[in-house]
Amino acid sequence: MLTRRRLIATAAAATAAAVLPGGAAHAALPEVDMEAVIKAAQIDPRRPDTALTPGAKASVLEVERALQARGLLASTYVDGHFGTSTISAYAAYQRSLGYTGLDATGLPGPTSLRSLGTNRYTVVRAISPGSIVTLRGVQVNTRTRTMLLEAERLIGSTLTLTQGSYNTGTAASAGTHDGGGALDISVTGLSTATRTTVVRQLRTVGFAAWLRNPSQGDWPYHIHAIAISDTDQSTGAQHQAGDYYLGQNGLANRGADDGPAVTPKRTWEEYQRM
Repeated sequence: MLTRRRLIATAAAATAAAVLPGGAAHAALPEVDMEAVIKAAQIDPRRPDTALTPGAKASVLEVERALQARGLLASTYVDGHFGTSTISAYAAYQRSLGYTGLDATGLPGPTSLRSLGTNRYTVVRAISPGSIVTLRGVQVNTRTRTMLLEAERLIGSTLTLTQGSYNTGTAASAGTHDGGGALDISVTGLSTATRTTVVRQLRTVGFAAWLRNPSQGDWPYHIHAIAISDTDQSTGAQHQAGDYYLGQNGLANRGADDGPAVTPKRTWEEYQRM
C-alpha cells in the first residue's frame, strides 16, 4: 500500500509526464514582443551606428538567434540591433517561405515571426494590418482606417484623402505608397494653424506625418502620413517611419523634422493603452 507521501510524488510525476514529452522538465519558451521587434526593424536600419531601440533588445536577440540557427545570419550580427544585416536575413527567411514583394521586405509579419520561432519562442503583442478596404475612394487597410478615424475624432472634422495605400507606380511618392499604412491628405481650404493641428493629431495616434510643400518636391501642399509599425509597409515607408523616430523629415535629404513635436512618439497600439 502506497503511503500518502509516495502517492503525492507519483501523482506529480504522472502530471509532469502528461504535460511534458517524456516527463522531462523544460523551461517555458521565451517571449518575443512583436511591437518591439517591428519598432526596431524600422528604426535600427536608419541609425548611423549599432545603437539599440529601447525595450527591444531581448526580443530582437531571439529573432536573430533563430535566423542564425537557420544559417541566415552570421553570429557577428546577433547583437539585438535589427540593422540592415538582420533585415536582409529576415527577408531571406521570408523568401524561403515562398513570400515575394511586400511580404519579403525583411519587416516581420505575424505569420513569419511565429513560424521562425517554432520551438524557440512565443510571440506576444502581435500586430496585424488587417484586410484591405476602400475609404473615400482610396485603398487602406483596416488598421490604418481605424487610426485615421480616431485622428479625425480628435481633430473634429473629416479629412479629404488624395492617395491611399497599395498604390504602385506613383513616381513622386518614391514607393512609399506601394504598401500599407500610407496616406496623402488634402490641405486645400485649411488654415496654417489647422494644418499643424491635423499633423499633430495624426502623430498623436501613431502616424509619422508631415506637411509637404512644393519647395520639397514635385507636389502641391499636402500632408503625408505613414502608419508606424504597419507590417505591410513598403521599404520606403519603413525608412520614413524610422526617420521620424530619429527626428528627421522623412525626405531623401534626411533633414530635421519640420513638424509639430509630439512626445513621446507612440504607435497606434501604444496610443490605445494610454
